Amino acid sequence: MIHHVSVGTNDVSRARTFYDAVLPVLGLRLLNGSADSADYGVGAFLFSVETPVDGAPAAAGNGVHIAFSAGRRAMVDQFYEVALQHGGRDAGAPGSRPEYDGNYYGAFVLDPDGNKIEAVTYSSK
Repeated sequence: MIHHVSVGTNDVSRARTFYDAVLPVLGLRLLNGSADSADYGVGAFLFSVETPVDGAPAAAGNGVHIAFSAGRRAMVDQFYEVALQHGGRDAGAPGSRPEYDGNYYGAFVLDPDGNKIEAVTYSSK
């Protein structure tokens, strides 16, 4: 079982502007923030964005993405719109993805550092 996931950033303030707007759409909130990281979750932290501890520049992983669960299709749509309004870039507009599952509905964006994130639901509503 996964405890939490972290992605790198080269600018925590810019990342917070993006994630502080996007993650509440999915029910996550900022639990702890510092000059080096921001931790989001519900009770316990589940996701963080942080500067690399080795001091090297952060780089997005090719082929890596993080999918956040959304309760409804409207949440997926809102996630996508809010992400684009806050510095995210399109990586796959909201829609059905029958190649994954007949009920799979998701949207993909790149955060300001190029990390690929997704909101997904299996709900038909």
